[in-house]
Amino acid sequence: GTSLTLVSNHWLMAWMGLEINTLAIIPMMTYPNNMRNTESAIKYFLMQATASMIIMFAIIYNAWMTNQWTLLQVSNEWAATLMTLALAMKLGLAPFHFWVPEVTQGIPLTSGMILLTWQKIAPTSILYQISPSLNMNLLVLLAVSSTLLGGWGGLNQTHLRKILAYSSIAHMGWMTVIVLINPSLTILNLLIYIAATLAIFLCLNLTSITKINALSNLWNKSTPMTITLMIILLSLGGLPPLTGFMPKWLILQELIVYNNITTAMLLAFSALLNLFFYMRIIYTSTLTMFPSNNSSKFQWFHTSPKPTSLIPSMTIISAML
Repeated sequence: GTSLTLVSNHWLMAWMGLEINTLAIIPMMTYPNNMRNTESAIKYFLMQATASMIIMFAIIYNAWMTNQWTLLQVSNEWAATLMTLALAMKLGLAPFHFWVPEVTQGIPLTSGMILLTWQKIAPTSILYQISPSLNMNLLVLLAVSSTLLGGWGGLNQTHLRKILAYSSIAHMGWMTVIVLINPSLTILNLLIYIAATLAIFLCLNLTSITKINALSNLWNKSTPMTITLMIILLSLGGLPPLTGFMPKWLILQELIVYNNITTAMLLAFSALLNLFFYMRIIYTSTLTMFPSNNSSKFQWFHTSPKPTSLIPSMTIISAML
């Protein structure tokens, strides 16, 4: 489905790729079968189906007004606005972000990893291709609200999947704000975000950790993985000289060049909110190592049979300069 959307030049083929992409992940979200997984899958399906209907309406309306089905041209202003709102629903941009934390929290770590990484590629590719036809004011409003709400929403969370979901909302805001000025930075930001998020989910999946409290004993399971998680989180938060700092720096530079000083300031301030809950995770997992004070009960863990060969590659991906 993602490949079909990426290579198609016709609106109906691109829409078909989005639908295949949505339907293909539903069985993965409902395994193993329980009430919570099913509820999350239904929420996800309803939101994606609603967004797909709006996209189809915008496609037909644009074809009716302009007599063309080419993906690169959305000449009608109303069709472009509807398309932007529908893609915002698919990507989880504010104010259509409420489904992202709930769905991510209710499904397994593997499905959540796919939901927050691979599922972003197809809608972002459409947003990238139609970016010259979009409304700048609407994009900036969606982006700034996403970064602010993504930062505020993650402050009072204790579940790691919800924190990563709010992190996804904030990063989608960074990608959206620059898509009209310099679309290449959107792709760069998306690739770095996907690499860092994949590495975090793989760390959590290997250790079966879903809450912040459980991170205090992560050093007892695997000390290299503790250091890896700290580096990845700092990179995702955008601290120099790690990789995650590069797209944020370039995006702020482009915004300042185009005299969007207020937008750049709001995005920079919202990045501090994200960095706060990343630092809280780092404090729990890394700064409570022995002999420091630790509020959690000490536990002994036997050697895990799970492979640890992914740790060096994840460290290289997340910490490359």
